[in-house]
Amino acid sequence: MIDFQKHHGISYLVLSAPAVFFATACQSTVEPGGTDFGDGTVSEDQGSSDGDASNGDTDALDVVLDPETAEQAFVDRFSDQAATRLIRSQNGELPAPNEPVDFDRPPFLIEGFGPGGELVTYYDFDDRPLTPAPVFKLVDEDTGEAIEGQRSIFSSIPGDDTYSDFWQVCNVTVPSDYVANTITSYEEIVARGLLVEKTTKIVNCPIAPAGSTATLRLDGGDNSLIPGWYKDQVVGYFVFEERELFVESATEPVTPLSEVFVTFQINPGEEGGGMASGLKTESGTSQTHNVLATLPDDDDYSPLWIIRIYDNAAFDDVVDLSSAESAPRLIGNAGYANCPVAAIAAAE
Repeated sequence: MIDFQKHHGISYLVLSAPAVFFATACQSTVEPGGTDFGDGTVSEDQGSSDGDASNGDTDALDVVLDPETAEQAFVDRFSDQAATRLIRSQNGELPAPNEPVDFDRPPFLIEGFGPGGELVTYYDFDDRPLTPAPVFKLVDEDTGEAIEGQRSIFSSIPGDDTYSDFWQVCNVTVPSDYVANTITSYEEIVARGLLVEKTTKIVNCPIAPAGSTATLRLDGGDNSLIPGWYKDQVVGYFVFEERELFVESATEPVTPLSEVFVTFQINPGEEGGGMASGLKTESGTSQTHNVLATLPDDDDYSPLWIIRIYDNAAFDDVVDLSSAESAPRLIGNAGYANCPVAAIAAAE
């Protein structure tokens, strides 16, 4: 579980306590009646709140769901609608729809280099948009604290147009007598006319089918598939917190970027080249010569990477950032990949 706490007026994630997220209710601009707090949060009044956040008779909505017994949502990360590079129709070895995914193996787990030649292991969760999807946590109107036991609420899942692994955290104020897991969908948040506050905090939480695994974390963080809500159904998501992420604007969020330099067995533009040919690796090993421009301790680190493709003729020479930048470049921007760093070892 995760706990959202306040620091300088901004919500942030801490492992081990409950948390709540949500998606499309946050608009890209402040609606009339909203307030810009000037501290990275923005409020939006979704409706009247005359001392009653339910905004009318909502008895029909007041049903508490149990995430242990509720129906599971159907999740497919590799459909033509959900995927960009890791597409099942182009790679029949990818897991079937809603089948548990073992992310601790290729093509999802990759060995590369850091900027100084460090041996780096990172996940590849495929390409994601620059704009994060807004997600919501429910907070007590009196204390401002997250509601204990309330699960995360998502408005989109892989395959939806608005889905992203990266989520802009939004606070939703509920009455102090609110019972956890009474609200389990975006539609209920709207129906109750609740106050929403945007923050500049971004979290990397890929949604995956039940039973999926991604066990590596850089600093030994929670590697479980955490249950959340999507339209009254349970979804599972991973949390990657190797570095806190913030956007510059709560109203026009853009996920920070870094660079990764990659090369393939066959160069793009040649027959069977690019992603279809697979990443080029050292003979008999899974070690690529992909190079990350930053690591989590760097100020400008982000797990969302601009993909730079270099000529595979330079493979043997590329062992760090300097050599990667010097290699002949074939494509300057091949997409934006969610690739959180999971392990780092000193250069050999």
